[in-house]
Amino acid sequence: MSEDSEALGHSLWGGRFSAKPGAVMQAINASIDVDKRLAAQDIAGSRAHAAMLGATGIISAADETAIQRGLTAIEGEIAAGVFAFRVELEDIHMNIEARLTELIGPAAGRLHTARSRNDQVALDLRLWVREACDRTVARIATLQRALIAKADAHADDLMPGFTHLQSAQPVTFGHHLMAYVEMLGRDAGRFADARRRMNECPLGAAALAGTSFPIDRAMTAKTLGFDAPTANSLDSVSARDFALEALAAAAICATHLSRLAEEIVLWVTPQFGFIALSDAYTTGSSIMPQKRNPDAAELVRAKVGAILGALVSVTVVMKGLPLAYGKDMQDDKVPVFAAFDALELALAAMAGMVGDMTPNSSTMAAAAGVGYATATDLADWLVRRLGLPFREAHHITGAAVKQAESLGVELAGLPLDALQALNPGVTSDVYDVLTPRASAASRLSFGGTAPDQVRAQAQRWKDKLK
Repeated sequence: MSEDSEALGHSLWGGRFSAKPGAVMQAINASIDVDKRLAAQDIAGSRAHAAMLGATGIISAADETAIQRGLTAIEGEIAAGVFAFRVELEDIHMNIEARLTELIGPAAGRLHTARSRNDQVALDLRLWVREACDRTVARIATLQRALIAKADAHADDLMPGFTHLQSAQPVTFGHHLMAYVEMLGRDAGRFADARRRMNECPLGAAALAGTSFPIDRAMTAKTLGFDAPTANSLDSVSARDFALEALAAAAICATHLSRLAEEIVLWVTPQFGFIALSDAYTTGSSIMPQKRNPDAAELVRAKVGAILGALVSVTVVMKGLPLAYGKDMQDDKVPVFAAFDALELALAAMAGMVGDMTPNSSTMAAAAGVGYATATDLADWLVRRLGLPFREAHHITGAAVKQAESLGVELAGLPLDALQALNPGVTSDVYDVLTPRASAASRLSFGGTAPDQVRAQAQRWKDKLK
């Protein structure tokens, strides 16, 4: 650290102090390696604040012009990669203010009128999380479109539907994929809701109590795209629930991605063989040359740990803090940044895998009828055609499954006389419902697995995402 830079950093807040912080204090106190990611947001907030100070006459027009010119120069330096981020200046706010002072002189000191680093960082993080929510919603839509396209193309392809990972009823591959479209739609809604709630501007709350200067908080809020200024200065600088809510939405979304990733891992095994992935989303083994590992899916599956951990981390940072600001909040940014980095990458990887996957339709169709998957169809036929109570029909169907097991056949392979021995009213028409295709095609209720329903839901989502 040079004497000049040391003096400059100390002068931003050091009037009360006669010695510089110790080395360990500087190391634990500095956050610039993390919060330099907030440079764009910090500059945007400073521009809005300077414009408001100028419009209200708190600073002169000449000072405002100089400040805006200096901020533009700093923005250019950061974009060009030539801005010198200095640890001794602690954080992004002081780094930018110090450089502004070097560029325009004393006028830079007027920028901090009627604000504090407390409302600055509250603003910067709120702006960053708001943008992260927007980016995430866009990436979710990209994944949804990939799922919809694949579902539409394979609306007729049969596969087993599972409960307890046991074969339950035949469904279509398109229907299975559309389930994730619905989940992701709710995820996007959660991010949109979080964004709406966080869209109030804390700038102008100053350190915690507001300011005696005649500022126009509505002006800065509007300039920065907020719906309104926050209504309580203590809450403005101390609230991080906007980040917690966004992280909660991220954790739920990551859980959905992890479930789909797990299914992809299962489906590409030779034991399932339901889909294939290309070289683009698989890797090989250093010792087993035959291997094609679904590493992209496995890594997506793992991301939920880091994202859920981020939610827990920020919750623990905030759980015992009295109002208003505490330096503990400096540690909120690492998990927030890491969580959204992980989620955006996972969404991109999953969209790529969904577009890349090739379903093995014949293998899925063969598996769709295994495990007496049309048993419910037999019970439903007994109710519809013979007027039996469902519980009685369920009992007869269970007996039919037991007999089929003893003969080593599926239900469609049971002789008619064997079914008639269970109930004499059974006719040969029953075989029309005992195939997996007939079973899937019969599920015409809204949201069911019938191909026409799948195509209708795919179209609904295509329209919704336009």
